[in-house]
Amino acid sequence: MKGKTIIITGGSSGIGKACAMRFARGGAQVVIAGRTREKLQKAEAELRKIHEDVLSVVADVSIPDDCVRIIEETIQHFGKLDVLINNAGISMRGLFVNTEVDVVRKVMDVNFWGTVYCTKSALPHLLKTKGSIVGVSSIAGKKGLPGRTAYSASKFAMEGFLETLRTENLKNHLHVLIACPGFTTSGIRNSALGPDGAPQNESPRNEHEMMTAEHVADRIFKATINRKRDLVLTFNGKIVVFLNKFFPSIMDKIVYKHLSKEPGSPFK
Repeated sequence: MKGKTIIITGGSSGIGKACAMRFARGGAQVVIAGRTREKLQKAEAELRKIHEDVLSVVADVSIPDDCVRIIEETIQHFGKLDVLINNAGISMRGLFVNTEVDVVRKVMDVNFWGTVYCTKSALPHLLKTKGSIVGVSSIAGKKGLPGRTAYSASKFAMEGFLETLRTENLKNHLHVLIACPGFTTSGIRNSALGPDGAPQNESPRNEHEMMTAEHVADRIFKATINRKRDLVLTFNGKIVVFLNKFFPSIMDKIVYKHLSKEPGSPFK
């Protein structure tokens, strides 16, 4: 990754920030994008202690023009693009019957359309460098999770989009990686939207028992170097994906039972 130019959306916290740190340590020129200027500036200052070639861009990936600007500022500053990591994302929690449609739309706008907008603007530059597109998905993109309809839908959509893009560009040597972490300590559950669209402000899970964002970032870093197609993390995650292929009805019941035990679960 030395000398490569990397864009990471949602790069000021969680998995995005951890990826920025890991790629910077690998010698990459890092661009982080996010909605909050103060958080971006803090992350940029930390990154500069590792690598001087850092650029931060205040942008909302749900806005097409912002996504265009992320790519344009990167090319103006570094002259090329080698890796785009579509990491920006939000979650939700609530039964669909009680969830406002605007909540579904908001999650799709960030998780799916944000990936589409950024990838559309980045693709011509990545084709020139035979670069990589990384989608940070989730086990929820492999198995629909009850109480998280919008989140699962957005990740399924992201995976379908990226898989098709990979196939379209088989002869162009474009690398597409779909990374699926399991439950990770990243803060995404604290900011997850409730059925009415208000942030739930607390995690329903024990964050200390989860995989760290740094571990996820290290695995994404290595998978990008090795140009892997798919990355499914945690033993439980691999088991869920494998068993769901052959025993989907049984996995429905197992997943339902597991998630129903969360504190404040919207279903029992």
